[in-house]
Amino acid sequence: MRDFHLPGRSPVLSTTAMCATSHPLASLAAIRLLEAGGNAVDAAIAAAVLLGICEPQMTGLGGDCFVLLKPPGGEEIVALNGSGRAPKALEGAALRARGWHAIPDNSVHSVTVPGAVDAFCRLSADWGRLGIAASLAPAIRAAREGVPVAPRTAFDWRRAANRLQGAARRFYLADDAPLETRDVFRHPRQGEVLEKIAREGREGFYAGEVAEDMVASLRALGGLHTLEDFAETRADYGVPISGRYGDFELVEHPPNGQGATAILMAGILSHFDLAALPPFGAERAHLEAEAARLAYDARNRFLADPAVPGAQEALAHMLSDETAARLAALIDPDRAMADPASAADPVHARFTSAPHKDTVCLSVVDGEGMAVSLIYSIYHPFGSGIASERYGILFQNRGAGFTLAPGHPNEAMGGKRPMHTIIPAMLRRDGKVIAAFGVMGGPYQPAGHVRFLTNIADYGMEPQEAIDGPRSFPDEGALQLERGYRPEVHDALAAMGHRVTIPEAPLGGAQAVFIHHDRGVLEGASDPRKDGCALGF
Repeated sequence: MRDFHLPGRSPVLSTTAMCATSHPLASLAAIRLLEAGGNAVDAAIAAAVLLGICEPQMTGLGGDCFVLLKPPGGEEIVALNGSGRAPKALEGAALRARGWHAIPDNSVHSVTVPGAVDAFCRLSADWGRLGIAASLAPAIRAAREGVPVAPRTAFDWRRAANRLQGAARRFYLADDAPLETRDVFRHPRQGEVLEKIAREGREGFYAGEVAEDMVASLRALGGLHTLEDFAETRADYGVPISGRYGDFELVEHPPNGQGATAILMAGILSHFDLAALPPFGAERAHLEAEAARLAYDARNRFLADPAVPGAQEALAHMLSDETAARLAALIDPDRAMADPASAADPVHARFTSAPHKDTVCLSVVDGEGMAVSLIYSIYHPFGSGIASERYGILFQNRGAGFTLAPGHPNEAMGGKRPMHTIIPAMLRRDGKVIAAFGVMGGPYQPAGHVRFLTNIADYGMEPQEAIDGPRSFPDEGALQLERGYRPEVHDALAAMGHRVTIPEAPLGGAQAVFIHHDRGVLEGASDPRKDGCALGF
């Protein structure tokens, strides 16, 4: 329960429809589509595409998306994979011959074909009510008229502006400087692209002038992309994966997303009594850090394009209760592991093992019970930093998610999807979907899903409270703690062997809509780490 003496947010409650996004204008666009007779799919697409104008450092038409969708009238969930593939001519061996051990995240070879536009068009055609033109209208207007830059967006813009190169500096800087809070960002060329998509559907993006602009811009930098690569891009439906945590079922998108990492991490933590520990104390942060290190090590070994031979067997290994139990047994509640990868080798001995190396999420539930969790990204801030010359489409750098280790299931290869960090999620309880949620933030996302889940399952927090609480995450050899943790927690974790740091930026950003079936009420929660809000009616 929120203490009203202290700063904070109340949950947003409604009885008809609800959305939660990382920008108020996106939430408003979603609500307007719903009020105009649209459904959750129409609203989710509208909000997502508009976020590409409101938060261009996080997402855009040159990126990918993943979607979990619960249709009205049932509790089954559908997964849609809107991630693109590497150009067919890409070869890991050729990149290794250059002396590369990884694909640079600002290289043209990190650019995979954008998959989100095809996914939005297919989602609209298969599940929407108003059509793709109606969903794109708010973003078209915003691209032409402009959007004031919000505070968190300006913070990110300043930190990542040096990633922009070539034509991208024309489109995403003002007089070669990052935009600041209250500056108005306009992108009329992207408005033209959106109008083409509104008229022609996916062909307005993957063929004709727009595709020619993208391919010519990439090839001028040495890219291997072709018009055929773009024309053949297709989103795919799939079956979600899930795992139990107490009374809850955590539902995730299947690979090539990293949702299995969250399920494995939750499975590891289910072997400890988190509820007996202080929610924001050192003991819980330590257990979560160790579980994350083990689960992420498994991710780096196994997750890849599901079409790769052996990928399904490796996924089953990650999702098994036995794997979670054996990894949990490696954790010392009082001491940090020196090398979780080596400690876990015997657990994974049957499988090949080789390691490899920003985003918006939104949730919408409509009056008919359709629920959507959608996550849409260009990966690193401003993606690859490369934009097309004519239309200024900023390209993602998802190819940096490949490994160049020979024979690894996630080895870079033409026509293949890389391992993805973006993961939408839902929760079920007693067989019913009770929440659509997501936690953006690159590699933090699985740990963020588990922190959100355990805040609710073990500590009985309300959704907004579960989002607001301080976060921790082990990354690059350090245990990052947000400033919400007390100094004595830092000291206790350091005594356990962790190198504690405070990150410059907060960890992730969450959006959630809960469905209270017993009361007929929807509850929205939006992360104060971002600029957005939940809205309902």
